[in-house]
Amino acid sequence: MQPIQIMINGLPGNVATTIASHALSDNRVMLIPHALTGPEITVDQVTVKGTVIELIKPTDRGKKMDAIVSRYGSFISVDFTHPSAVNDNAVFYCQRGLPFVMGTTGGDREKLTRVVAASAVCAVIAPNMAKQIVGFQAMMEYAADHFPGIFKGYQLTVRESHQAGKADTSGTAKAMVSYFGRMGVDFSPEQITMERNPVVQREKWKIPEAYLSGHGWHTYRLTSPDKTVVFEFQHNVNGRDIYAEGTMDAVCYLDQRLKLEETGRVYSMIDVLKA
Repeated sequence: MQPIQIMINGLPGNVATTIASHALSDNRVMLIPHALTGPEITVDQVTVKGTVIELIKPTDRGKKMDAIVSRYGSFISVDFTHPSAVNDNAVFYCQRGLPFVMGTTGGDREKLTRVVAASAVCAVIAPNMAKQIVGFQAMMEYAADHFPGIFKGYQLTVRESHQAGKADTSGTAKAMVSYFGRMGVDFSPEQITMERNPVVQREKWKIPEAYLSGHGWHTYRLTSPDKTVVFEFQHNVNGRDIYAEGTMDAVCYLDQRLKLEETGRVYSMIDVLKA
């Protein structure tokens, strides 16, 4: 079986670098040695596990991408860039007929879906690529669908901690807030407590020093109106390997969808898990 050709965009960012490293060790895929990067990046290339990858600035991406497509043919773009680039990148992919896996959080998510639906491409779009966390979210969504109002009157606190370089509020935390809302809890995403200070993370949260630069800790705490009952859900991830594993599975799933010649479809990590 021929490996799936992929381009990982967002290098030299930490998540994109981790995923590129995994891709180079995964015989299901072949990494194209080019990557879209941000305007603030000053280097022209990066080396991952001995492979030199050219970095392409936004001002050069049109002409460069034409040359890449001409050389490599079809491939899947994997996007772990910056929240501010989400929608613009999606428009670029769709206009160029490039199917993609979007792991970047933030941006206008409804617009993101509309752009794909109106295009000739398909995409996997998910705020979290960690399969086990996505499975946990699916359980909570099931509860929201089948037991609406079950936590009516309960007080919710949500706190999440990520490395200092994460610019936006956790997309996973936002999704969980929406599920709890359907279960009767009055809480808005703006009430989520974000932590990005490594000193606080080390001293108060007790996050291991080795993972201050790459982690995702979440705690959701529900307290009954009379304070006699407490439910607490927690998922703490150290490092980024869990996201790379899920991303590679998403790429393989999307490749299968493309072989069925589907267009204008947006898939989630739930679709990936069910498959």
